Amino acid sequence: MNRDNSVLPRLGGRKPSYRERVADALRAALIAGELRPGEIHSAPALAARFGVSATPVREALLDLAKEGLVDTVPNKGFRVTAVSERQLDEYTHIRSLIETPTTAQLATAADTAALEALRPVAEEIVTAAVAGDLIAYVEADLRFHLGLLALAGNEHLVEVVRDLRRRSRLYGLTALAEQGRLQASAEEHLEILDALLDRDEDAVRAVMTRHLGHVRGLWAAR
Repeated sequence: MNRDNSVLPRLGGRKPSYRERVADALRAALIAGELRPGEIHSAPALAARFGVSATPVREALLDLAKEGLVDTVPNKGFRVTAVSERQLDEYTHIRSLIETPTTAQLATAADTAALEALRPVAEEIVTAAVAGDLIAYVEADLRFHLGLLALAGNEHLVEVVRDLRRRSRLYGLTALAEQGRLQASAEEHLEILDALLDRDEDAVRAVMTRHLGHVRGLWAAR
């Protein structure tokens, strides 16, 4: 899974620095469950895995340590932190309180062209699912959902959801990919978009509720 710096994820559509792009790639690997709780990783080993130099990886890991995603282990590297079932339930609850009503309101408020601009991102999610590229899946999924929320015009709301997603772990992605079921989950993003374009607020709310329920199931699959 080596990745050169030209293809490191740009999470949420931002234009981050190189160090931030490395941190984003590591976050995506954490969220996708490719870096598992309790595992210890050194900066040089992760740099080789991602096809980048060790210095920005070490700096990025220090950033992730400040966010509570990894712990520093003296003379060894960084240990991936665990997330409890209670935390996962709380993350899901907060996301549902924010994302479901906000996304549903876009059915009547969002510009058609702005919604259509997200279709290529939704299709990227499906493409990544078919390819079994979990990091690309997580990256595109984040851009899609944050892109939707950004249409509501509340930057603080977007940052709250970004932070929640940084702390999450989609442990079940690997199992879904191996079982050939990840594509069906990915296609829910197109379903959300189509419901928005149909201006059907009730349908958007229903799909979002189902989608977030699936996400909690993914979090729980360890």
